[in-house]
Amino acid sequence: MGRVSSPDVTAPEPTVLARADRGVGHLTLNRPRAINALDLDMIVQLSAALDAWQHDPDIDVVLLDGAGDRGLCAGGDVRGLREQIIEGRGDDVGVFFRAEYALNARIAEYPKPIVAIADGVTMGGGIGLAGHAAVRIVTERSRLAMPETRIGFTPDVGGSWLLARAPGRTGEYLALTGGTMDASDAIYAGFADAFVPSDRLTDLCDALLTRADPATPAELVLLFDETPEPSRLAAARPWIDDAFAAGTVAEIIERLRARPEPEASATADELDALSPTALTVTLAAVRAARELPSLRAALAQEYGLVLWFAATQADLVEGIRAQLVDKDRDPHWNPTTLEAVAPGLAAAALASVPAEPLWGAE
Repeated sequence: MGRVSSPDVTAPEPTVLARADRGVGHLTLNRPRAINALDLDMIVQLSAALDAWQHDPDIDVVLLDGAGDRGLCAGGDVRGLREQIIEGRGDDVGVFFRAEYALNARIAEYPKPIVAIADGVTMGGGIGLAGHAAVRIVTERSRLAMPETRIGFTPDVGGSWLLARAPGRTGEYLALTGGTMDASDAIYAGFADAFVPSDRLTDLCDALLTRADPATPAELVLLFDETPEPSRLAAARPWIDDAFAAGTVAEIIERLRARPEPEASATADELDALSPTALTVTLAAVRAARELPSLRAALAQEYGLVLWFAATQADLVEGIRAQLVDKDRDPHWNPTTLEAVAPGLAAAALASVPAEPLWGAE
């Protein structure tokens, strides 16, 4: 009888690489073809690694980065979210966001310093990982954003907490437009701490492994930190602060159109194309987050809003379809105008109470 050859079965690559070396726990998101977009299994893997390393005396610092050269993380699996909503799997929606938000809070509260390298695209769920780390590094390739309004949604993963603390009214501007920040803007807005050129990242990682003096990761990063170009976001503060201080989205657009700057008029055009519901709720959410006492409180507020959108707002399903499924970039919002948004809608959204609170009995 002849020899039967075994089929060539290649085990799939793990979507999170976790390894420890010389005091550094190194986590790498490993879905480069999807710009390391997060799914529930990746969140579980990241959480398990942090659990294992928290009390490990051989781990002093955690390094978080992404595989490939396109970015740290493009966000969460919103296509999967759309399917869950369409199929009526509300429980699955809650499971995903509870796990993700618990990880966001864990990163912020972790007893060992987490160094996040937000090289390339870092948006949505990627901000939830990098934005709350102890040391947040950006490069000349970094592109950071909370672009949720572009899919009829609202900033989450603690994004409202960061946006609410950005200088002046830049938080409202970034939240409503979903605008992209480069390294300079991210540092200015409080989403990052240090600018390290991408060709120095390997040296930085090696230094974390061989560190002696200075001993702390924050001090060590300063050895590689360079001064980025001036922030365009900072330069735009006069018209941003004037327009985005208005009480409603309609008034913001009106002020933008009255400004002489071409960028202001272009921003008004951008807002006119977005979901009136998402814009109305997002403006209220960022302003409410300014009054909250902690990241955990902001995440709890976001959790209620996420479930409210998933349960009641067709704009979220439509926005994901237009941007990421059919990619026709032609969403049909309902309602179609800001004037048609029901009075008190944002207040009702913020007052919605999930059946299962995010933090349980805390």
